[in-house]
Amino acid sequence: MRVRLKPLREQTIVITGASSGNGLAAAEAAVDRGAAVVLAARNAEALNRIAAGLSARGGRVAVCAADVAEPEGVARIGEAARTAFGGFDSWVNNAAAATYGRIDAVPMADHRRIFDVNYFGLLEASLLAAAHLKARGGGAIVNMGSVLSDRAMIYQGPYSATKAAVQAATDTLRMELEKERAPVSVTLIKPGSIHTPYPEHARNFMAAPPRLPPMLYDPRLVADAILFACEQPRRQIYVGGSGYLISLMGRLAPRLTDLAMEEFGARAQQRPGDPGDPAKRDNLYEPTRDGSIEGRQDLHVRRHSWLLEAQKNPLALPLLAGMAGLEALSAAAERVARGPQRSGRANRLAK
Repeated sequence: MRVRLKPLREQTIVITGASSGNGLAAAEAAVDRGAAVVLAARNAEALNRIAAGLSARGGRVAVCAADVAEPEGVARIGEAARTAFGGFDSWVNNAAAATYGRIDAVPMADHRRIFDVNYFGLLEASLLAAAHLKARGGGAIVNMGSVLSDRAMIYQGPYSATKAAVQAATDTLRMELEKERAPVSVTLIKPGSIHTPYPEHARNFMAAPPRLPPMLYDPRLVADAILFACEQPRRQIYVGGSGYLISLMGRLAPRLTDLAMEEFGARAQQRPGDPGDPAKRDNLYEPTRDGSIEGRQDLHVRRHSWLLEAQKNPLALPLLAGMAGLEALSAAAERVARGPQRSGRANRLAK
């Protein structure tokens, strides 16, 4: 059964984790394209401030301060959408939590917390959304995975594990809805390193402040992928050629990828100097300062992804696929070129 989705201007979209990063970028883009938006996150103050700004731009916006990991948190978000707009047409599961550090350095309670947010919260929301959309006559579920759904990253074990679980649950839900011919699209978005406050928000167990390994991509590219999936059914969408290269390497040369991560993983994920905004650090259990789309890493940020365009435009696939390949190769070359510039200081920090 072919799933038909409404144009964005006719949709109400629920976005979890909407107070910063990819979620906030998606909310702004959705409002600009005429959709009504339900913003969900834990930080009520940030949500209200964001909603006021979007409303001033003519946006139709509702907010729900809720933790998807808490009992009734997901149900409250769904109820907020029904109260404000009579329901929803797309549900975007973007809320996430993370740590940096050796897997044996992370307390078991923190492992469980990350699964409660990233996996169980997403699963509960996906099931609620599926039931609502079947009754409504159709719609889209968009889940935020990662290139780490395909390939675990050293020193991001709990987060990688949840994203692998998210991929399995998303694929299972898609198959089961398709088998019953339900008019519901289920998409998994797989970003690479995106220039969000993710490193500042993560709980850190390393000796130095965490960072995202280059190449970094604009969060608005993730927003573009999310909103595309709200209108056009897709199985999965990668964002960023550099991240896709990690997924590809993990499949084609898993042992070589292991060795590369063991050698360079610590340096790539630690940065000397500015640790970011202290008010944003460690939101694992309690919200911290929110409201920023981009993080503070002082690195070049790519504002375009040929790989993303190739996935959105299948008729132009041969040309765009070639450009996407060049993007991945140039990202890899830049990563190699940057490595020696930072290795001395990073090596000292890693010891």
